[in-house]
Amino acid sequence: MKAGSPDLATLGHRIRHFRGERGLTLDQLGDAVGLAGSQLSLIENGKREPKLSTLDALAAALEVALPDLLAREAPSRRAALELELGRAQSSPLYARLGLPTIRPGRSIADESLEAIVGLHRELQRRATEAIATPEEARRANTDLRERMRARDNHLPEIEQLAEEQVRASGHRAGALTHREVSVMAERLGFQLIYVNDLPDSTRSITDLENGRIYLPPASIPGGHGLRSMALQAMAHRLLGHTPPASYDQFLWQRLEINYFAAACLMPREASVAFLQAAKKEKRLAIEDFRDAFGVTHEAAALRFTNLATQHLDMTLHFLRVAGDGALQKGYENDGLPLPTDVTGSIEGQWVCKRWSARTSFEHTNRTTENYQYTDTPAGTFWCATQTGRTDAAEFSITVGVPFNQAKWFRGRETTLRAASTCPDESCCRRPPEGLAERWAGRAWPSARLHVHVLSPLPSGTFPGVDDAEVYEFLEAHAEQ
Repeated sequence: MKAGSPDLATLGHRIRHFRGERGLTLDQLGDAVGLAGSQLSLIENGKREPKLSTLDALAAALEVALPDLLAREAPSRRAALELELGRAQSSPLYARLGLPTIRPGRSIADESLEAIVGLHRELQRRATEAIATPEEARRANTDLRERMRARDNHLPEIEQLAEEQVRASGHRAGALTHREVSVMAERLGFQLIYVNDLPDSTRSITDLENGRIYLPPASIPGGHGLRSMALQAMAHRLLGHTPPASYDQFLWQRLEINYFAAACLMPREASVAFLQAAKKEKRLAIEDFRDAFGVTHEAAALRFTNLATQHLDMTLHFLRVAGDGALQKGYENDGLPLPTDVTGSIEGQWVCKRWSARTSFEHTNRTTENYQYTDTPAGTFWCATQTGRTDAAEFSITVGVPFNQAKWFRGRETTLRAASTCPDESCCRRPPEGLAERWAGRAWPSARLHVHVLSPLPSGTFPGVDDAEVYEFLEAHAEQ
């Protein structure tokens, strides 16, 4: 524990609470455990971490079990309010106001303390709502992409956690089954329940009180299978997530639960063994990886980015591109020049029309991957692209590598080659001079408005979630 941390503050309150129940002064309790009253005061105020021997002595002197003394819950409603006030006053948000801090002494009535804490909650809520704008979301997403690029898109702690959970479920080989996912949930004290009335703003709801994880009865468009959604819900608990206090934290939590689900569906040891064998035989293919573990093409492609640099010694890039050419997701550590705006954001930017992520839409045969070499200002890249469609629109999934690493992949013998000079607009964004002269001033296209770019992230305990709908849902199902 760190001095001034919530755990130390809670411990201090619990010691003070039990001391008060025993009718002991600071000096009396201090004498019983070999501490000066001033030293004990520092512990009770969360300013000093006690040694284990001191904790044992305190528990004995206060006649409480050590686990009860170390419990993470506040000992009373008053203590909970004091702890919350302490956290609020130590936040950067309050520090920026330049106001003095309030010590919640006995002279402050419970009602007054409740009002002060309530004002802090509203201050935090309004600040969160104000920053959850499209601009803030794009900045946070760009920061997250750079953060993962520096890690080669690899999170070893979650890899290990997923490996342990999968082994404990009894899984040994092949695709992770729904039954094995249910076993993983049961080991955490949860039952998976499939319902038809989940609120539209949620993908799953976890009832912490009754040990239930509510899921839709069938897969939803976009490849988010029930196994993945259940694993993501479990990941929140395994990773100790709390309601996100910022959009950055919200995105990081989403990344972590998605990573955990993928690492369970495609466990590290089995996946690395499969991919290394394929590399040795020079037949690496995302579609084979996909089929071996029973996942979507996009899930397999993203999982490949987690493992390729760390375990196959290769750099690469990943793209998900909409049918209109807009980049929806992207990752690279191989130097591919992804399109960006002035802030560095890639989402919504147009991908070059000559890249395989877009030329694949023109192919008649879309049942297998399409292969292409592309010459760019940053070098030549080989790419494998698979197209797909949701109820809303079509999309493409691309995984590519620099030219000298194409030798490990099936499809390297393709003769299809293109040249791209993007971001130079003369490559594919600027119309031919004659065409521009023909239509300049004689056409007026009406742009489609993407409403989400004008809307801030909805406020609430969990960003983007309708709290009222969730609580009404839980209330309706609590008695079932």
